[in-house]
Amino acid sequence: MENNADAGTTRRSFLIGQAEFPARTPEPALYLVATPIGNLADITLRALETLAGADIVAAEDTRVSRVLLERYGIRRRTTAYHEHNAAQAGPKLLAALEAGQSVALISDAGTPLVSDPGHRLVGEALERGIRVVPIPGPSAALAALTASGLPSDAFFFAGFLSPKAGQRQSRLEELKAVPATLIFFESPRRLADTLAAMAAVLGAARHAAVGRELTKTFEEMRLGSLSDLAAHYEQAGAPKGEIVVCVGPPQARQEGPADIDRLLLSLAREMPASKAAAEAAKMTGAHKQALYRRLLELKDGDG
Repeated sequence: MENNADAGTTRRSFLIGQAEFPARTPEPALYLVATPIGNLADITLRALETLAGADIVAAEDTRVSRVLLERYGIRRRTTAYHEHNAAQAGPKLLAALEAGQSVALISDAGTPLVSDPGHRLVGEALERGIRVVPIPGPSAALAALTASGLPSDAFFFAGFLSPKAGQRQSRLEELKAVPATLIFFESPRRLADTLAAMAAVLGAARHAAVGRELTKTFEEMRLGSLSDLAAHYEQAGAPKGEIVVCVGPPQARQEGPADIDRLLLSLAREMPASKAAAEAAKMTGAHKQALYRRLLELKDGDG
């Protein structure tokens, strides 16, 4: 790889302000380095030492990575590894790893492997018995979730929705009943259409948040119902910057006892009692065992 000579002749160190810190050469492994999503001060010390000390630094966009490396005085060349050259660059990186070198893999911004091709390299490395080491740090998805005020005890990262209306609607239908906060990445120019589709499929009143330019100068978190957010961006036009959309979990259906009894009996006409109780639990949020016992009572005529 082109980094080998560079790594061997350049002093391995990084700068914080005017202070220079030596970087140890990490053990042979594939290091997944999380880099800032906007504010370059969000880098971790461990990430800086790994980037400065690794034998090879591979980046999804070497131009973006160059800005970060120069900020911290890391005098290294980088190897491009992205969706369009993964078939050629991947085997070279794997060969270097098998030869006992250390490789630091970074994406454009944030935690690697989220909507980038790095997962392929990780999978191939693991298949070959190569050690893979995460260097945790910034994540746009988690930054938006924590600032949204939406429930964070359970969440589902859904990535980008399809730009095609039919496929987008089908995917939202699949996600509609997921009992967790949903997290999406979205293009600014598609944001209004996506929010409108979410309002139509997931529910107009469902709580949501739109995070824009997180950690950057013009950072913004806009909260509201899906219908309100869709109306705002329809009127305001496409925003600038990178977007994360968080959608709160669906509200548990509040069914009365008589409604639940009718539901249980209806389901029991089509499936066994245990399965009917399980389906009713999914639909109402009630406990499966309690519903099963109630169904048996109804069938015995004790209800």
